[in-house]
Amino acid sequence: MSSLKNWIEAARLRTLPLSVSGIILAGCFAEYNGFFKWSIFVLALLTTIALQVLSNLANDYGDGVKGTDNNNRIGPERAIQSGKITPQSMLGAIKVNILITIALVFFLILSAFGVRHFWYALAFFVLGALSIYASIKYTIGDDAYGYKGLGDLYVFVFFGLVSTIGGYFLFAKQIDHVVILPAIVIGLLSTAVLNLNNLRDIHSDLESNKITLAVKLGFEKAKKYHYFLVISAIVLSFVFAILYYTNLFNFIFIVVYIPLIKHVIKVKSVVNPSSLDSELKKVALSTFALAVLLSVGYLL
Repeated sequence: MSSLKNWIEAARLRTLPLSVSGIILAGCFAEYNGFFKWSIFVLALLTTIALQVLSNLANDYGDGVKGTDNNNRIGPERAIQSGKITPQSMLGAIKVNILITIALVFFLILSAFGVRHFWYALAFFVLGALSIYASIKYTIGDDAYGYKGLGDLYVFVFFGLVSTIGGYFLFAKQIDHVVILPAIVIGLLSTAVLNLNNLRDIHSDLESNKITLAVKLGFEKAKKYHYFLVISAIVLSFVFAILYYTNLFNFIFIVVYIPLIKHVIKVKSVVNPSSLDSELKKVALSTFALAVLLSVGYLL
């Protein structure tokens, strides 16, 4: 029986702040526009966390059974890779997590739409099913899209657009233009975190035939792609603050530009992929901080 500590490590709790960034933005803008409801916010957070944990367990399983996670990998040791959790136990945990996620999706949709908005509810059930499928198929199976360079698109769409715009729709029952730029910003930064992870693992991924976008581009071009993601997020967030200016508090999030700019400078100087490992936490926490400060700036 694997210990609780091993399961907590496998769930990779450090990834959770990044995953809920879009929901925080959606909730705060819903409050700003008078649509906020606590039950929706809490259930949306729990559903997003369940999806993130599902993705983490599925990635551990998929990469573990394929041998992608091996001694050449630079990042933290994974559960199956280390032998702390068996593939059979991990697969069982994935199935339980799917059931939990389905239940949370059901209660979230019920809280948001009740029985009056059937077509909205149906659309979000489909979206929930796609989210579960996408979380699993990133690394599991012969046709795993994470092995075909499509992971970046998944992260941008689900962590950015679906999380923020879809989250806002749960509250407002409509899409307002105010959430579009923030959704793109969170999507870009979330994709930057994935790309940074893939840059770090570029050599071991290539040896394991895991063809991420970073592997396709090569180390130097993938670094340039990384600059594009981070700098675009900075520019678009600033454009948003100008377009939707109400008071000076709207700009408090620009303090996050400091670690992000330092990060870009660091990546530019890196020649050894292993040196990027410490940067992952910086970008993930910076994204979370930007989401919180961007939100708070419109509520003050």
